[in-house]
Amino acid sequence: MIHVSEEQFEEMVHEAVARIPKRFADHLENVSFMAAEEATPQQMRQNRVRGMLLGLYEGIPLPARNNGYNGVLPDIITVFKRPHELMARDEHDLREQVRHTVWHEVAHYFGLNHDRIHALED
Repeated sequence: MIHVSEEQFEEMVHEAVARIPKRFADHLENVSFMAAEEATPQQMRQNRVRGMLLGLYEGIPLPARNNGYNGVLPDIITVFKRPHELMARDEHDLREQVRHTVWHEVAHYFGLNHDRIHALED
């Protein structure tokens, strides 16, 4: 386990967002990235999670948006600090875990489900 400040973790999230390949980053619209200590009980229930939640995409995936999509609050991708700290061996590992989580949640933004994400990662 490792511990970093809230500011350090937020910087890791910003770095991970900055490393999203341009061909994908250019298509990110109306999405906000956040860092939080951990998921709320409501987020855990709504997503049927029994354990740790590293990140969460909340919004309307890009393929589901249509001509009527306007005036909508931004989608939110949240990366949770405490579960990452519990999993990481050191600061380098923590940065890599955050980068992976950001990418995983961006894949949800593009409409991919967990099975497809894992297949692409393998």
